[in-house]
Amino acid sequence: MTLVCDNLHTHTKGAFYEAFEPARARAYIKRINFCYTPKHGSWLNVAACDLSCLTSQCLRDRRSGALTERQSEIAAWCNKTNATQRGVDWQFRIENARVKLKRLYPKIKA
Repeated sequence: MTLVCDNLHTHTKGAFYEAFEPARARAYIKRINFCYTPKHGSWLNVAACDLSCLTSQCLRDRRSGALTERQSEIAAWCNKTNATQRGVDWQFRIENARVKLKRLYPKIKA
């Protein structure tokens, strides 16, 4: 299992030891692949978009077969998607930036 952490409210592996007994916490941690996103990036949004595409293009309206078959289908989808190396354009207009980023602009007293 892959756990994507957004670094805003990131849980550490130590949180498992706080919630479970050591043997069980260790077992859970061994099964989880922690994936940390950049601190100042919207990569969690990108991951959510890719997961939505994967679901609609590869997984929707189908019964799950064997795990190895499903893993190979997902791997093929990932390889095809990653080969395109598409980017994300997070632009917005100056007017929107002034509203959304108001706290970053200097306050000028007249």
